[in-house]
Amino acid sequence: MTRPIYILGGHQSDFAKVWSRHGQDISDMIRESTLSALQDARLDPAAIQSIHVGNAFGELQRQQAHLGAMVAQVVPELWGVPAMRHEGACASSSLAVLAAMAEIEAGRYETALIVGAEEFKNVAGDTASQNQNSAAWQGREDIACTFMWPAAFGLLAAEYERRHGLDRRHLNRISEINYTNAKRNPLAQTRKWAFDAKSFTDDDEKNPVIEPGTRRNDCGQITDGAAALVLASESFAAAHAKRIGVTLAEIPRITGWGHRNAGLRLKDKIVRSQGDALIFPHVRQTVDDAMRRAGLKGVCNLDVIETHDCFSVTEYMAIDHFGITKPGESWRAVEDGTIAPGGRLPINPSGGLIGCGHPVGATGARMLLDSAKQVTGAAGETQVDGARTAATLNIGGSCATVCSFVVTAG
Repeated sequence: MTRPIYILGGHQSDFAKVWSRHGQDISDMIRESTLSALQDARLDPAAIQSIHVGNAFGELQRQQAHLGAMVAQVVPELWGVPAMRHEGACASSSLAVLAAMAEIEAGRYETALIVGAEEFKNVAGDTASQNQNSAAWQGREDIACTFMWPAAFGLLAAEYERRHGLDRRHLNRISEINYTNAKRNPLAQTRKWAFDAKSFTDDDEKNPVIEPGTRRNDCGQITDGAAALVLASESFAAAHAKRIGVTLAEIPRITGWGHRNAGLRLKDKIVRSQGDALIFPHVRQTVDDAMRRAGLKGVCNLDVIETHDCFSVTEYMAIDHFGITKPGESWRAVEDGTIAPGGRLPINPSGGLIGCGHPVGATGARMLLDSAKQVTGAAGETQVDGARTAATLNIGGSCATVCSFVVTAG
């Protein structure tokens, strides 16, 4: 990247809220996050020149498509602004960010609104689970299971065991860290959940097996929610900073990005990486691309990471794929406290998908928003002391779509 993209403001809904219980739906999420993000950015709607919406399952969950046009429907001040919707499973709103960045870098527009939104709690849990299966290769994954995604990531755990060995104590500890972090996050879905001494063990009553390799507290929490961001070019951000009385350096900026894709089918990805120490080499390439574009030599230059932990083993995978440890040695960063609060490189101070919650289409935008808060010292009780450089890793499906961003300030 030759020029950064600035994050002028943003908003996250309360991920514990079940919108349908209040007679509301995804349109209300979009309205709230749009208006609140504009307020946080201290901008009028007239300043927005382009809109990008991230959503994965609107057609299945609410029989509602065409969500790009929903923004102007519920915020009429944005009538006439060009808009589009992006779908990439759990990486949907990261793709929305990438598209908006490209428009700004090309000089088409100076500003863009990104809204990630997903509604899950309006239907029964089993129905929502079946709907999520559409992010896999339907009927061709060759995984005998009741619940596709716990089974798929259970296979990832099994592959770690086969290649490098795996101690489930480390997966349990990752879950414990993220649930504990979430208790400090006032917007986290699980902030009031209670656990006991056996919740993060392999106790079959307190932490039962969902599918082979995956126990209940390994699982990210599917929920309702939205997250929005306002992005801007350097010239617009500089003028805006002057108007609101801050320096440009005080505004967080995206300095690096990575985006890679693999095929849908999990087992094909595992077969293709046989002989490689890393199970998903394209994930490492994505992170390396983001670091290179940000001008960073590697993970040693980061202060905090917001990573995808749809399951505890996904974060375990992220640790060695970021290069925090050698391949297969993610357990070292768990055992020595590197990833915990106060550690050398805290991961998911927000609580991540496990603790904060996972409204699929909103997750990528939420990660970026939390990263922007971290590097500007605005993360409240979840703040990592001295954080000035953050990275995200957001994946769709079984690491089929992978996006990473680097966010800095100061």
